[in-house]
Amino acid sequence: MPEPLFDKVALVGIGLIGSSLARAVRHGGLATIIAISSRSEKTLARARELGLGDVYEQDAAEAVRDADLVIVSVPVGASGAVAKAIAAGLKPGAIVTDVGSTKASVIAQMQPHLPDSVHFIPGHPIAGTEDSGPDAGFADLFEGRWCILTPLPDTDVDALARLSAFWEGCGAMVDRMDPEHHDMVLAIVSHLPHIIAYNIVGTADDLEAVTKSEVIKYSASGFRDFTRLAASDPTMWRDVCLHNSDAILEMLARFSEDLSALQRAIRWGDGEKLFEMFTRTRAIRRSIIEAGQDIDVPDFGRHALAHPEKP
Repeated sequence: MPEPLFDKVALVGIGLIGSSLARAVRHGGLATIIAISSRSEKTLARARELGLGDVYEQDAAEAVRDADLVIVSVPVGASGAVAKAIAAGLKPGAIVTDVGSTKASVIAQMQPHLPDSVHFIPGHPIAGTEDSGPDAGFADLFEGRWCILTPLPDTDVDALARLSAFWEGCGAMVDRMDPEHHDMVLAIVSHLPHIIAYNIVGTADDLEAVTKSEVIKYSASGFRDFTRLAASDPTMWRDVCLHNSDAILEMLARFSEDLSALQRAIRWGDGEKLFEMFTRTRAIRRSIIEAGQDIDVPDFGRHALAHPEKP
């Protein structure tokens, strides 16, 4: 086992991402001490029962004390409050990062509260499931997935290299982006699909002509795949919409324009246009598989991607 990258890692928030990080850190020997913090006494107790850390604190400032790496894993709307809470406990030279799926907002919220003596490097692992809580995590959640870092202009090169090495130790591939560019990219690849899924599932629930029992009965069709996205944590997605609103609204406008074009093709029976569109989108699916971001097996790999070791 190689030497740990960090002496102490503090995880503020122990939901799906935080608990997966705890398991990945332990599995990879990436830190000597894992400190865990959660405002919820019940969640903290469950993390202790699962043996996810070495130190457990409801007070986030205590959890981060003497930590070399602090990872904030909370809904993006709480980022500023967490930064304010931990500021006094941070040691000089510590690396502070996050896992939020919006970056410009997180930077605006956190940066004013963090002391100049720490290295603030925002991040976003593009990995997850529809489950949440400390029981939901598993060590290989980040395996073969991207983690995007959005360093600030004056970011310390050595700190950035250490954080990159940490994510690679968790199994992730690391990329770097400008925060605003990140938010636009994620608006189309993550935020918009979730919003559409929530809307479609809500529409089906509202239709009086389609009873709930029929929706469930026939959900082996495409509807089932929308329900997986629509089952994601509502607090997290509320905050995503509120804190990446400009990029999301831009993508919704583009989507609405393309949807109108699709409506016209259907209304006018333009089979050539429909075939062209479905052929183009099918090619995109193949390119995702070729990029290693999904697998080409029946049932979208549900069984092949199961994690039997997941608690």
